[in-house]
Amino acid sequence: MKFSDRILKVKPSPTLAVSAMSARLKAQGIDVLSFGSGEPDFDTPQNIKDAAIKAIASGKTKYTPSGGIPELKKAIADKFRRDNNLDYKLSEIIVNCGGKHSFYNLMQVLLNDGDEVIIPSPYWVSFPAMTELAGGIPVIIDTDAEADFKITPEQLKNSITPKTRAVVINSPSNPTGAAYSFNELKALSEVILEAGILAISDDIYESIVYGDFKFTSIANVSEEMRRNTMVLNGVSKSYSMTGWRIGYMAGDEDIIKMVDTLQGQSTSNPASISQYAAVEALSGDQSVVAEMVKAFDRRRKFVVEGLNSIPGFDCYNPEGSFYVFPKVEEVYKFPGWGKVEEKYNDEYKSSSLSAYLLEEAKCAVVPGIGFGNDNYFRISFATSDEILKEGLIRIRGAIEKLL
Repeated sequence: MKFSDRILKVKPSPTLAVSAMSARLKAQGIDVLSFGSGEPDFDTPQNIKDAAIKAIASGKTKYTPSGGIPELKKAIADKFRRDNNLDYKLSEIIVNCGGKHSFYNLMQVLLNDGDEVIIPSPYWVSFPAMTELAGGIPVIIDTDAEADFKITPEQLKNSITPKTRAVVINSPSNPTGAAYSFNELKALSEVILEAGILAISDDIYESIVYGDFKFTSIANVSEEMRRNTMVLNGVSKSYSMTGWRIGYMAGDEDIIKMVDTLQGQSTSNPASISQYAAVEALSGDQSVVAEMVKAFDRRRKFVVEGLNSIPGFDCYNPEGSFYVFPKVEEVYKFPGWGKVEEKYNDEYKSSSLSAYLLEEAKCAVVPGIGFGNDNYFRISFATSDEILKEGLIRIRGAIEKLL
């Protein structure tokens, strides 16, 4: 079978692969602890499920406009005004089939072959792949824990070429949990506006932040920056609605129209029932979000402390999201590491380490190379306290065997 060049460039999502592998092993009766999933372990709140049931009972099960029902667009506009002090017309908003769909469609309508998109690393695994699927070229800016996983204005300026169309800002970030302050975003915005490129602000983890950190979107910097930013968000993380597949974006009206045209010829509308549930999520009781974040914060502190006590680990304390991204470069120098590399024989050290932890500790983590840095791996702490406690014990035991 002959396949297109574009699909042959794309590798399977490592996060989904780890989750699928964990599920297969569990089905075989193997006691695997999975830390790969990028979704809250809490159930969707009851008021949201009730709204979906009501929508089904009242017959709201038909096609909707491809870009989303007016009620949901209004709820999204109200959310932007309430939570972000951002004002968008309904014509500047579109509903997509999840956050991935938002970014994918945006790349499809913006890029021609050879256009460049600047993506800070570590990055969400799908940013480069979706750029390539649209014929674009991902331009990666490397960061690390010493730089708080943030790019500087100088790095951004030096990466811009005549082919640059956009820069991606994911704050708080998947996989690191790092987040930009208002002043940091303001400094980046000056470079963006001077260069005349677009900012793509992935704000999906905006409500999951910790301590005194205050979330700010780069669209908040100024009215000029708001007009020059496409804001991407959704209900999956904040309301534990990953399977409902509702994302949305807001920004330039002409771009929104083109995305609507693309959806009309591809997916058409997001699921009608999910849209009515999302109206309730955005408009209803918001206290459930604070309760979920409180639990995540407790787990974050426990996991960061636990990982930093393991030999060879150095774990950054995230400002947001529900991930940690420990640096494990020192583990690659341990006496027993050579046997790990010999056994798993993988091109990337983080993949070999992940395979070792899966076999030896029965813990599934995601290799850092999938996010652009081989010296790290990702753990999701969106799971129970008991599983996190047991997982840290198992990981420590496996690592100490390499000393």
